[in-house]
Amino acid sequence: MPDLLHAVNVAPSILSADFAHLGDDVEAVLNAGARVIHVDVMDGRFVPNITIGPLVVAALKPLVHGAGGLLDVHLMIERPERYVEAFAVAGADVVVVHQEACTHLHRVLAQIREAGVAAGVALNPATPVETLAEVRTLCDLVVVMSVNPGFGGQSFIETSIAKIERARAFLPDTVAIEVDGGVDVHNAATLVAAGANLLVAGSSVFGGRDIGGRFAELAQAATEAV
Repeated sequence: MPDLLHAVNVAPSILSADFAHLGDDVEAVLNAGARVIHVDVMDGRFVPNITIGPLVVAALKPLVHGAGGLLDVHLMIERPERYVEAFAVAGADVVVVHQEACTHLHRVLAQIREAGVAAGVALNPATPVETLAEVRTLCDLVVVMSVNPGFGGQSFIETSIAKIERARAFLPDTVAIEVDGGVDVHNAATLVAAGANLLVAGSSVFGGRDIGGRFAELAQAATEAV
């Protein structure tokens, strides 16, 4: 499998998909070239919304892995260490936890890696990248939240571009950078130029009828900076 974690990839977020036809929607973006599928897990406590759990990841695993893709699971939940193993067993290839949700972040990152998956840390808009100084060598992925987490369809926070630039300068070259929130064809190239290589896209991909076409258009826009 190619190094999907470090290549430039648009990662469609199933949060914005039609859950009555989730398999069809995911298959449509896979057929259009998507190889990173982003799964937003919310608990109604760390963020206001409630979404899905390991059963959905397990259901998507044959489809995504069968296409040579990976499942990027973003835990927007309190005490995420309770669920790391469950998501790893379900088929997650990447497990991302929030810096703000982990009292013992160093321990949680080690736990994720011990579960056999890549370890990621997400930072809310108000959290500086420098808070990762002591664990940056334990991160496989850092997620810069460019909206406040909890709901899809929010507007992009413009200061996130400078934050991505700081993150790229601050983190080891081996650490992938993902940006999550408000990504569209108008800012994709700018985000890649700033240092992000994974672009999470929800409503900009799943928000219309031609899912495959919308993904392809966004992926093309992202590659303009490469």
